[in-house]
Amino acid sequence: MNYNKINNYLGWLCGFIAFLVYSFTVERSVSWWDTGEFIAASKNLEVVHQPGAPLFLMIQNIFSNFALGNNSNIALWMNIGSSTCSALTIVFLFWTITALARKIVLGNKEGSSIQYIQIFSAGLVGALAYSFTDSFWYSAVESEVYAMSSLCTAIVFWLALKWERKADNPDSNKWLLLIAFVMGLSIGVHLLNLLTIPALALMIYFRKAKHINWKGAVISFGWGVLALAFILWGVIQYSVRIASNFDVFFVNTLGLPFGTGIAFFILLIIACAVYGIIYSIKTNKPLLNLIILGICLLCFGFTSFSMVLIRAQTNIALNNYQPDNAFSFLSYLSREQYISEPLFKGPTFNSNIIDVNEGKTYRKDEKQYAEIDYVKGYEYDKQVLFPRLYSSKHADFYKQYLNLSAGETPTFTDNLKFFFNYQIGHMYSRYFMWNFVGRQNDNPGQGEITSGNWISGVNFLDELRLPGINAAPEYMKNDPSRNTYFFLPLILGIIGALWQLKKNKKDSAIVALMFFFTGLAIVIYLNQSPLQPRERDYSYAGSFYVFAIWIGLGVLGIIDYLKTKAQRISINKLTYSTAAICILAGPILLVKENWDDHDRSERNMTREVALNTLNSCEPNAIVITYGDNDTFPLWYLQGVEGIRTDVRVLNYGYLQSDWYVKQAMEDINQSEALPIGFSHDKVKKGIRDGIQVMDFGIEGYSDVDKLLEVMLSDNKKDMLETSRGEFVNVMPNRRLQLKINKNQVIENANVPKEWQQFIPEYMQWELKNNFVSRADLSLMSILTNNNWERPIYFISSSASATSMGMDKYLASEGLVKKLMPIDMGQASDRSTLVNSDKIHENAINKFNWSSIDHLDHFDVDSNFHYEGWIYPNVYVDGMQTLMMQGKFDKAKDLALQAYDFQPKVIKGMRQVYSNSVLLDTLVKVKEIEKAKSLASKQLKAINENLDFQYEIAKTSKMGFDPISVELGIASLERYIPSLKELGDANLLAEATRLDKKYKDIWM
Repeated sequence: MNYNKINNYLGWLCGFIAFLVYSFTVERSVSWWDTGEFIAASKNLEVVHQPGAPLFLMIQNIFSNFALGNNSNIALWMNIGSSTCSALTIVFLFWTITALARKIVLGNKEGSSIQYIQIFSAGLVGALAYSFTDSFWYSAVESEVYAMSSLCTAIVFWLALKWERKADNPDSNKWLLLIAFVMGLSIGVHLLNLLTIPALALMIYFRKAKHINWKGAVISFGWGVLALAFILWGVIQYSVRIASNFDVFFVNTLGLPFGTGIAFFILLIIACAVYGIIYSIKTNKPLLNLIILGICLLCFGFTSFSMVLIRAQTNIALNNYQPDNAFSFLSYLSREQYISEPLFKGPTFNSNIIDVNEGKTYRKDEKQYAEIDYVKGYEYDKQVLFPRLYSSKHADFYKQYLNLSAGETPTFTDNLKFFFNYQIGHMYSRYFMWNFVGRQNDNPGQGEITSGNWISGVNFLDELRLPGINAAPEYMKNDPSRNTYFFLPLILGIIGALWQLKKNKKDSAIVALMFFFTGLAIVIYLNQSPLQPRERDYSYAGSFYVFAIWIGLGVLGIIDYLKTKAQRISINKLTYSTAAICILAGPILLVKENWDDHDRSERNMTREVALNTLNSCEPNAIVITYGDNDTFPLWYLQGVEGIRTDVRVLNYGYLQSDWYVKQAMEDINQSEALPIGFSHDKVKKGIRDGIQVMDFGIEGYSDVDKLLEVMLSDNKKDMLETSRGEFVNVMPNRRLQLKINKNQVIENANVPKEWQQFIPEYMQWELKNNFVSRADLSLMSILTNNNWERPIYFISSSASATSMGMDKYLASEGLVKKLMPIDMGQASDRSTLVNSDKIHENAINKFNWSSIDHLDHFDVDSNFHYEGWIYPNVYVDGMQTLMMQGKFDKAKDLALQAYDFQPKVIKGMRQVYSNSVLLDTLVKVKEIEKAKSLASKQLKAINENLDFQYEIAKTSKMGFDPISVELGIASLERYIPSLKELGDANLLAEATRLDKKYKDIWM
């Protein structure tokens, strides 16, 4: 038996099996979160959010060519690009497992056929098990960086094992140099790959040291950590920082063109590297030679970021942070746009700022770099070591979680409790158990028994951990995202880890260190605050990869144990039977449980929401967005499929940055520059980064254009002098007004005829915040200069966060809210205007929804948008308003569409509550049979859900979901009048019974 040939073939076979599965289940278009941005940027080689992923974008751009000019297929092929990377990861995982297994089983000897089969069985079980784990499969079927990042990690670890096997050969160092190059390349994908460095340092020590001891191991580990720090800060950031300072000197002092200092610095580095290589050869210093060459190759791989610098110089649609010079590039790499979390020492959630730490940086102006101040950090009155309870935004959560009283300052012990119980327990261990024990459902959870927990499928054990869990209704038990593995993959992995520890402590230490650095070390470094907007299991996929190595080795551990306990059975039978059982307990079980909720082949919601949002807008409109999921899918449609490029998508969060304001002042695609009346020089970096709102006692409202003049004035008479003698702009009145030209509004704004009488002389509103950002300044200027020529829309789901207090004047048109100067005496603190005719026109004539009633798995993100945005804003608001206006035919149209646009399974009480409006409408428009069918389904859902909540509440006061209980009871109160009108005695009796039952229990 030719070991190497079969090993290679089986590795590729594992990769092919994984690729086949991913190809069947891959998403056919754009998906939620960052994929829309990545796909659009990959197609056009643009600049994505910090710190960038240029190599990923360039490789995905290659995959886009397989669409053969069909832009609607580009997303599919880029998703397949991730599937390809994931499949290749499995290939290298197989080879990694067999390499580690061979060292233990055979050492440096040749083995028998049955020993080879044992080794290959370990590789097959471990590699295929990881292929179908929850987190890895999720990343394998969408165009995100994590699949390619996993591939880089897999390649590096396999190369390290390759080096270890050939370390005594004269040319063995080529493998280490190749590792350095791959690591350099991986920086252009994601930084997670670098976390393998400490484990590699330990491997080199074990392989090269003549005498191994704890002291040497600790020292080598320390060198590994230093190497990691050198790359993270030295290569990635400080090399750019030094180059930036060179450029300042060459430009500001010597008067040379921009970039001259950078070119000189690069030439200087090359010269030093060449000299160092020649010196190391002449003086016969092989280690120095290896280090210099390794750094050179690492930097060479890092040059993928030159794509960012080059493309940032051009007029591209997505140019995040516009890193077109040394200092903006440095800010881009160091993630300046994002708030950094404290690591070793920092504040508690109730600390107060007592001082500001300022620093100096530079901004590129027309001819020179200008020195500007920036905030490096803050000084606090209370600080602790190892701060985990630092976020003031989450103070209430911390207090509830740790039972802290009002005004109580958390101690170091409280921080440790939160670290172990929440950050490790909830934000890592729970994810780990999802992948190797089982998952309750894909609902995001914060500790309640109904959502997001890990479960095993062993009922009595699950009941001990989660009291009442076994009383879950059938729809929860049959939820495709409920996956149970009965601890089997976990047990296999533990057996493998213990067996490796017993047989080869050196390799066990290396793998364990990899497991730590790709898991718990990330937990420590990220220091995530609670209530994250999405589950973060993808961050720890590296540690799940390492555990899959132990799953594979678990096969050998079982065989080794059975050899001593079942000596009468032949080794062949033991091997084949163990391999078969482990394949069933690992890969087969995982693929069987996970297929239905990881199959994205019929998902269309993301693209359809984006398409319907754009089609809700009039020509040449401005639509203001806020979050990832209401921005990136729109960018995808415009940048990739070329749909509605006349609409300017303006992200309010990005608009707070000077570079984005500058881009808003330029034409993009078919969208003209926004009517911002001030120059970019007024708000460039370091100038008006934020303006304080001050109460100067001004009575009434101030005109927006006058306030803009004051806030943008460079005249010290219009500024406020601070205690430090500095002059700063302020906003002297938070009450704003905009004079309305009624004729312009009627001519341009497409105001409903019956509303035109309510056009006021002034729009008046109050700014909510105490701080005016560049986004607010830009929006004020647009309002002043637009003259209602371009329609202004706000995404319905985020309008209150972006409308600058103008909620009163936002008229709902379904997925978007249009700014309209209409005053019917409506409330000023919320949006209550509903353009029902426009909602009807959009929903019936413009929206395109694929059927969701046949989907066995309606994914959590799509369901979140459906329940929280689409259904209430389009159908609930539309039906209610049309019925109030007596437009029954149009209400019936919406009701029939809403009836068909229902998920197969009702996941929560929010949808049941919203459906009370649908039921009432169906009854009133005489759709009796549909009303009965809907009511029956809703009452069943209420009964099942509230019974489940009650079973939980019997044993756990904190485990049930009080919001579901409130919505369920409120739904019954709304259903009963409709059912009386419907005239179905049985349904009415059931609703009345449930209403009494649950009010007796809960009220």
